Amino acid sequence: MLKLDLRYALCSMRRASSVRIGSSMGEIKSTLELAMERTKKVAISEKEKEEIKQKEVLQKATSLFHRYREGHLSLNEILKQIEKMEKKTAATVKELLFSQWIDALSLDDDDERILKGIESLKQRNINEVKKQFHHLLSQYQREKEKIKEEVKVQFTEALRKDGIYGSAVEPKLEGGELWKIENEKLDLSYKAKLGEIKEQLRVL
Repeated sequence: MLKLDLRYALCSMRRASSVRIGSSMGEIKSTLELAMERTKKVAISEKEKEEIKQKEVLQKATSLFHRYREGHLSLNEILKQIEKMEKKTAATVKELLFSQWIDALSLDDDDERILKGIESLKQRNINEVKKQFHHLLSQYQREKEKIKEEVKVQFTEALRKDGIYGSAVEPKLEGGELWKIENEKLDLSYKAKLGEIKEQLRVL
């Protein structure tokens, strides 16, 4: 009877020991998994930090772009703000501003402010490119006025046929379908020429 009790006790001890070892292994495994998870979290957070930083830099550049274009900020003030930034951030903001200004060049306005900004950021004389742009802008505006007069004549003639005429009649061209079609044709024909000027600026 005593032998049986001893055997039972030994078996119980072995089982308990086995359980403790298994439990210990489980704890070790969980610790390793937690350590790996923490490493992953650190890696992700570093990536997120970089992405947040890039967004902040883009927001700074975009804010400067709009404030300068709208006349709320002078070119000197922009350069002063850039000088206060970290070297890497300042270089990125300059490149972003440079790209945004070139993209914004349009024949709908005389973008002299934008051209001055580009010239200042690159610290290079761009008189030849400016000359090309102003020549193209002048051509575009002349063509637009010519089309406007042609559309006005056609529109007035159409109204006359409908019995509507007189000095008081002033046709509204901008909202008309004919004006829209002719204006789109004009924009398309000058788009490539403007694109060539933009490319010259990009490689400065």
